[in-house]
Amino acid sequence: MKKPGNEEKSILIVEDESAIGEFCHRVLSQHGFKVDVAGNGKIAQQMLEKGKYDLLLVDIRMPVMDGVELYRWLNKKRPQIARRVIFTTGSVLGQETLNFLGSTGKPFLLKPFSADELIGLVKKL
Repeated sequence: MKKPGNEEKSILIVEDESAIGEFCHRVLSQHGFKVDVAGNGKIAQQMLEKGKYDLLLVDIRMPVMDGVELYRWLNKKRPQIARRVIFTTGSVLGQETLNFLGSTGKPFLLKPFSADELIGLVKKL
């Protein structure tokens, strides 16, 4: 069921785990968002060059180009969207990941997360 007010909002999910990407796509689409999925940061860059997104949901650990590299690129090339990033991570929050998340000040979701957690944070941002 589409929720009013979200029809124009588009979200790019950057996630290498297809099951998580599909879960996020399904949940967000059901709430009226237009959703695209990129399997890594390099693909996301190409999609960002072609289209406009209101929010990015970015996995920190991915092959080819991870979320940290993508976020640094966003800050240089697309600072407007860099302000609207939610990170996801399935890794135990090691010091390097904690330092990165702390330096960005961006919200994050720990995998596995629920549909309610995802929607709540997306709507908040």
